[in-house]
Amino acid sequence: MAGFHGPPDHTGMVEVGYQIDPEQRRRGYAGRSLEILLAVAGQHPDVRVVRATISPANSASSALIRRYGFVETGEQWDEEDGLEIIYERDASRDLERG
Repeated sequence: MAGFHGPPDHTGMVEVGYQIDPEQRRRGYAGRSLEILLAVAGQHPDVRVVRATISPANSASSALIRRYGFVETGEQWDEEDGLEIIYERDASRDLERG
């Protein structure tokens, strides 16, 4: 399952989310899902920034988004998920992995 949390906000930011069935992990599905989301965001005229928020305990997801050029920009408290690290990248950035 992968998608955007909503339309671009007033600053041009969209947040991506993805979840892979535990039995299907480590097969490249999260990376491919993220690539598709980044491509869609990069083609949308109103999107400037792509955000992902990840639990500090989810090292696999944090490593994945870093490979796609996301950088840590802060943290937030989510009522459902608790502490989350905020990562962002420019939406127009090339999809090449870093």
